[in-house]
Amino acid sequence: MSTSQSSEKIRVPAPILTIIHIILVVLLGNLLPLPIPVPAFVPWLGLVIAGLGLVLGILAMTEFRRVRATMDPKKPSTGLVTSGIYRFTRNPVYLGFVFMLVGFSLSMRTYWGIVFILPLVTLTNSLVIKYEEASLEKKFKTQYTEYASHVRRWL
Repeated sequence: MSTSQSSEKIRVPAPILTIIHIILVVLLGNLLPLPIPVPAFVPWLGLVIAGLGLVLGILAMTEFRRVRATMDPKKPSTGLVTSGIYRFTRNPVYLGFVFMLVGFSLSMRTYWGIVFILPLVTLTNSLVIKYEEASLEKKFKTQYTEYASHVRRWL
């Protein structure tokens, strides 16, 4: 997201949601493997996808530093970041988490990460982004609503 949010409103931080989903992928991958063959190239593809997720996070952090805004959700918003990677997605870090979930899963030779995309996105929307967006709209008013009307939440 392009600013910080009120941490008391967020029930579960996005990194924790992602870690929970990765743990579920590991458990299910070992306890209940999907009966779908995994070609030899899939683990390598998974590493590339996870790497893209990491790159999204780095691009987001770089943009925050460039405009001297804080990414710390416990600190007040210092600015609305709408440039760089934020021109294409309002949530590059969370999108990166989804890529990491899928990439990590594929690198483990399981497709469970793909199954968990929808739950991760849904929970992130309802437990994190909903509150962040309300905070952004309250603080930045029309500047944020105009930005949100031109840039998609995820892709």
